[in-house]
Formats: sequence, structure tokens, C-alpha cells
Amino acid sequence: MSADPLVVGVDFGTLSGRAVVVRVADGAELGSAVFEYPHGVLDETLPATGRALPPDWALQVPADYVGVLRNAVPAALRDAGADPADVVGIATDFTACTMVPTTADGTPLCELPEFEAEPHAYVKLWKHHSAQPQAVRINDLARARGEKWLPRYGGLISSEWEFAKGLEVFEEAPAVYAAMRHWVEAADWIVWQLTGVYVRNACTAGYKGILQDGQYPSRDFLRELAPGFESFVADKLEHPLGQLGSRAGGLTAEAAAWTGLPEGIAVAVGNVDAHVTAPAANAVEPGQMVAIMGTSTCHVMNGAELHEVPGMCGVVEGGIVPGLWGYEAGQSGVGDIFGWFVGHFAHEGHDQLTQLAARQEIGEHGLVALDWHSGNRSVLVDHELSGVIVGQTLATRAEDVYRALLEATAFGTRKIIETFGEAGVPVTELIIAGGLMKNTLLMQIYADVTNLPLSVIGSAQGPALGSAIHAAVAAGAHPDVRAAAAAMGSVERAVYQPVPAHVAAYDELYAEYTTLHDYFGRGANDVMHRLAARRRAVAKGRS
Repeated sequence: MSADPLVVGVDFGTLSGRAVVVRVADGAELGSAVFEYPHGVLDETLPATGRALPPDWALQVPADYVGVLRNAVPAALRDAGADPADVVGIATDFTACTMVPTTADGTPLCELPEFEAEPHAYVKLWKHHSAQPQAVRINDLARARGEKWLPRYGGLISSEWEFAKGLEVFEEAPAVYAAMRHWVEAADWIVWQLTGVYVRNACTAGYKGILQDGQYPSRDFLRELAPGFESFVADKLEHPLGQLGSRAGGLTAEAAAWTGLPEGIAVAVGNVDAHVTAPAANAVEPGQMVAIMGTSTCHVMNGAELHEVPGMCGVVEGGIVPGLWGYEAGQSGVGDIFGWFVGHFAHEGHDQLTQLAARQEIGEHGLVALDWHSGNRSVLVDHELSGVIVGQTLATRAEDVYRALLEATAFGTRKIIETFGEAGVPVTELIIAGGLMKNTLLMQIYADVTNLPLSVIGSAQGPALGSAIHAAVAAGAHPDVRAAAAAMGSVERAVYQPVPAHVAAYDELYAEYTTLHDYFGRGANDVMHRLAARRRAVAKGRS
């Protein structure tokens, strides 16, 4: 091992991948680089044919991920002025649940000529939500049968996850399903490309793959769900697990040529972007909730005990660090909502709208919004819910709506925090990571709405730093994730404090948000579901 060993962390996001070179001893970030996915998110047409995609679809091209290895990693090494020989390990994290259908050797089906025109053969990105009908059936049957695993997911399985998306392929593209040997999380597929070995990571298996207490949903359950689907686990999904921070294998000669790194160095077991960020923020103890805020927000925290939290995304023993229960919740749209509004309805950009919104008193705009433009992940787990803005008049300005949307996402986070607390998992500190933490107005709104001090991660590349921490453990440079986090993590405590007068004002607006939340989201008025069904019917008639 080098006298001053380095590791590389690579974070695969929704639109790009970023690599960071980190010193093992103290977590110093020496260089970084970003590679934008050439194909981005496929949500309108399929590039190979120009074929229009239905509503709620979101696909990606797996070759774009390899482009990150070929471009961002060498560029980060150059930016750091690092000698590749000093690098002892590499680790990656990915959006989840992002699924790749592959052959036995890991070739994505979309790369086969016979499937390049078949949308179901492509990567289904985390925000691919068209499997909501399948998710509803999974939930209804699990409740009817009293499946013991359902409460571990807050009582609801998401359309974003492995089983709903897999069932969608089975029912809508039987040729793709028959050709698919492995239904692979992208977090594991990219490690497969680096090592030549397929290792399924325990994190996504637990949170997204309904693996609880060593068991997946039974063959009987799957047969009753859809005859012929009973072998899904055995034939497509089940695979030996690797634990977080473990070595998945060594870097292959091919991957070494892509990255410029030494052949044979340690490659860590794959992981999820949110879950690797907790160690990067030194948030590995109970009560510390990390909100990774970008296009969406994922909330993760540890707890000493197992509790059933309504609408949580999941709870997995050792899901973040060994010895504790790792909890996950989230919001499907946050930065995406702000970007949607600016891109379609505002003449001003984010910075100008933020400046204008910051001048307002709380409630001055006369608006309250629901943050469901991309559905609701927690606590309702319903991706057919949609956005609402109440109170608009002819005097409403762009900055009014923008601020109301910022506040709506904060209200959504408060709803999650309150639900956790009521279930016996109290949140004592909120730590922010991700690109949105640079918006100081948004951060203060979150502190005021939640009435919690806000800490911020000390890195602009939180997930990539978290992956680097796992790389150091996989390489043997630190004994475990906790020790590596203590040495390499970074956080600034209580940077934003709630203002009592603001807290009181937001309590009143939050009460209005809760009324709307329950009215539209808990069955009093199913108009959003009816509108979504009508939209799908129209789109199907045009195809």
C-alpha cells in the first residue's frame, strides 16, 4: 500500500456521473470530474426508433454509465494531479431502484439488435413510474394474505421497486422477460463491469428487492399475483449477496484501461447514493436523519430498534451501517419540481426567483402547494398523485409560485419526520446533502418548517465521498465503515437555526398543507387517480 493511499468514489446520478479522488487518511478531496450522460433520461422517445414513450416512463442507456468510468475517473485523477499507482480502491453508488435487464454474461438486452427497438429492454430509471398498477396489485394481495414483509416497507411497496417493474416487463414484454437472465440493480451492474463478477448488494436487496430475514416473497405469493411469475425470484432476481463495505472483486484489465487505475485494486460492493452519504456526513448514530436533496430527496437514518413506520420506503438491519436498523423514506420530486416550473413557466432563473422569493414575508404570496408533481414516495407511496397549488389569483407572480413550491417540499419532509417520530423513531437532527443545499433560502425554510437545526455535509460531492469511504474499507485501509466515516467524513453542525416567529407562521401553513394532503392523498377525493387513468387512456389511443 502507498505511504499516502488514495481511493476513488464514483456517484452515478440521474443526469450525470461524478468521480472524486480522496485521501484515505483524512478524507481530503483532491480532485473531481463530472460526465453528463449523452442520452440523459429517455422519457419522451426511444432514440433507436423515435418511438414515443407512454406517460410515466423514464429509461436510460447503460453505455452512458460506462462513459462515466471512461471519462470522469481519468479526468478526476488529472484534476487531483494524482499518481494512479497510489489508488488502492474504487467504489460506486447509484440511484435506486434503477434496473437493468441482462443476459447471463451481463449484456444489457437493449444492446442486442433484436431488442434495440423494445423500450422494456432498456434501463428502467428510479423515476420510471408506469408500474403503479402492478404495485397496487402487489400491495392489495400482500395485505389480503397478511404477508409479514409488508410492514417493513411502511405497508406499501412502491412502483419504483424491483418487483413492480419486473412484473411490468413480465406482463407487457414477454419476449424481453424470457430473454432476461438477470434483473440487475444498476448499482450491481456497474460493479459487474468493473470486476467481471456479479455480486448483489445487500442494501438494494433489502430496500428495493423485498428481502427480509433472508427471504423474498414466496413462490405462492408470486403465482397468485400472476400465474407464470412464480419463478421470478429464482430465475431472474436471486443472487449471492455482498455486504456494504466489502470487496466485490478486483479491477479487471479492461476496466483498468477505461479508468487509468491499477488492475487488481479493490472494488467495493455496490451501494445506493443516499445510503453511502450518511457516513460521508458522519451521520451514523440513531436520530440523525440525512436528507440528500437533488432532483428528488431521499431521507435515511439509523435506529437502535425495529419499528414499523407507515409509508417508509423500508427498514433493513445493517442497511446503512452494521449493528443498527437503517430506515429510508423519500420524496419523488424536489429539484425536479423547481426545474419544471422554471423551465416551463418562468422567465427568471433559479437565482433571480430565489432572490425575489427571499424578500417575502411568510404567507405573503397567499399560496399553499402539494409537492406531488412526480407522485408521492413517502408517506403515501402513490405515484399517481399529482401537484396542486391553491390560492392563485391574477396578481400571483412567478416568485410567489416558486416560493410556494420550495415550501411544499419542506412540508413534505416535515410530514416524513413527524411520521417517523409518531412511530417511535424520533429525528433529533436534520443533515442536508446534495446540490440543493447551496440554496440558503431553501435551507432556512426547511429549518423553520421542521423546527430543527439544520446541519450540512462538508462536501459538495456527498455520495461520491461516501463511496470513497466504502472503497477505503474494501481496500483494508480502515477496519469498518464507522471508523472510515470518523476519519474521512465531514459535516458542519447546526448551520441553520429555526426562527421562532417563522416556525409559528409555518405551523399555520403546514396545517393547510396537511388538510390538502389528506383530502387528495387518503381517499376523500380520488380525482388525481381518475385524471391519471384518463391521461393513460388517451396516450394509449394515440399509440
